[in-house]
Amino acid sequence: MTFDFFKYQGTGNDFVMIDDRSQTFPASDQALVERICHRRFGVGADGLILLQNDPEYDFRMVYFNADGAEGSMCGNGGRCIVRFAHDLGLFEKETRFRAVDGEHIAVVTDEEIFLKMSNVSGIADRDGLTFLNTGSPHVVRFADDLESLDVVAEGRAIRYDSRFQPGGTNVNFAQVIDDKTVFVRTYERGVEDETYSCGTGVTAVALIASQQLGMTEPISVRTLGGNLRVSFQSAGEGQFETIYLIGPAKRVFTGLITV
Repeated sequence: MTFDFFKYQGTGNDFVMIDDRSQTFPASDQALVERICHRRFGVGADGLILLQNDPEYDFRMVYFNADGAEGSMCGNGGRCIVRFAHDLGLFEKETRFRAVDGEHIAVVTDEEIFLKMSNVSGIADRDGLTFLNTGSPHVVRFADDLESLDVVAEGRAIRYDSRFQPGGTNVNFAQVIDDKTVFVRTYERGVEDETYSCGTGVTAVALIASQQLGMTEPISVRTLGGNLRVSFQSAGEGQFETIYLIGPAKRVFTGLITV
């Protein structure tokens, strides 16, 4: 079988997109998805995303990690599939779609995607590590010299720590730049490496910076792949709503793949 695919990236977080409205892609074949995402033997990506029909929404987002397993919500992937759906002509400016964590809405401009994230209902202290779920599970830890930090080694240790089993967690290290800006590096589960950017991770850091450091929104976030912004409303201790992840999402190239 041969499929058209589309490569998109959002601040360096890159994804293979497939228009699967006919539902012909063999989504249950984990080894195939992993092979497509492989950076030496496949297209190369942090994940693969299927765009499918949904009876109640403009489309449905089905996200797979680079290891081939179906994943939790991906913020940058969400922004990229919104751009993809817009490129396909599925909507003009605003859209509603379904992802694994429920409904999302988004607004498209020429340069940016404004993606509404799920509400956050609690922040936990796991024996000294700050943990929250922004559609995916995240630990947030602040550091003084993020440039020199071994993100892979330290992130992997926390990702597999018994406190976060059986599913594990993504791990974000953040450094304050000024009273409105943080720098973030992320170890991402499923990719099992540092990624250039992680949308749900950036969102998690911004919310923790607000609660623990008193930063006011919108918070600017620098990543290895570019700049994002997070806006939100506080709804009480550890409660946030009307959360928007804002930043670019662009098509890189298209192609055909035979499986």
